[in-house]
Amino acid sequence: MTNPIEIKKLTVAYDKTAVLKDIQFSVPKGSLTAIIGPNGAGKSTLIKAILGLIPKVSGDIKIYGKPYRAKDRLVGYVPQRGSVDWDFPTSALDVVLMGRYGHIGWFKRPGKEDMALAKESLKKVGMDAYANRQISQLSGGQQQRVFLARALVQDAQVYFMDEPFVGVDAATEKAIIQLLTDLKDQGKTVIVVHHDLQTVEEYFDHCILLNKEVIASGVTEEVFTLEQLHQTYGGKLAFLDKGKVMVEQTR
Repeated sequence: MTNPIEIKKLTVAYDKTAVLKDIQFSVPKGSLTAIIGPNGAGKSTLIKAILGLIPKVSGDIKIYGKPYRAKDRLVGYVPQRGSVDWDFPTSALDVVLMGRYGHIGWFKRPGKEDMALAKESLKKVGMDAYANRQISQLSGGQQQRVFLARALVQDAQVYFMDEPFVGVDAATEKAIIQLLTDLKDQGKTVIVVHHDLQTVEEYFDHCILLNKEVIASGVTEEVFTLEQLHQTYGGKLAFLDKGKVMVEQTR
């Protein structure tokens, strides 16, 4: 069976400096996978390279055995909230409807079915009451839920999410992880850039340890070890408390 994601010898460079080098891993179908590593490790760059948002120097990227452009309708993407222009004058419902354009085309108006799917996706993330609210008027957690709804309405098979838990409250984090778990239970594949080591073992069944190179990749209970975390984070691993791994935050 073809894995949803197969990456071989991927290298990405900025100004001739490699920021990702010889990246190689696969992600099995129906997994909930975390990409973890220190600041500057290339986590967001990795997702953008897979999605063709930035060029690669070399390497092979396959989605269900084909180049991304041949399978882009199977992929949903939730970018970092900080990379979005939240002052753009549009409603929560309109943002979610953008997720339907891959199905209907950019030059057709959404139909009744598209509208119903968008409203249902907002309901799934607890934002149906805010459908007509301008996105600039929403809180950070509410904005993140709207972008999750936009990804959901795509009805993708593979979802990439770049730090979806950053800047959200506890209730939103709980709602997001429940949604991701539901997607996994439906056989979807979810890849999440994640920064909180405290929750990796609780939330994810697979993980990729990244620091410009893949340090380890596989089942969480096999990969998420103190030895490999030290190799990934170096001296930034501060201490262990009741079995929990902590990372010293640097600014």
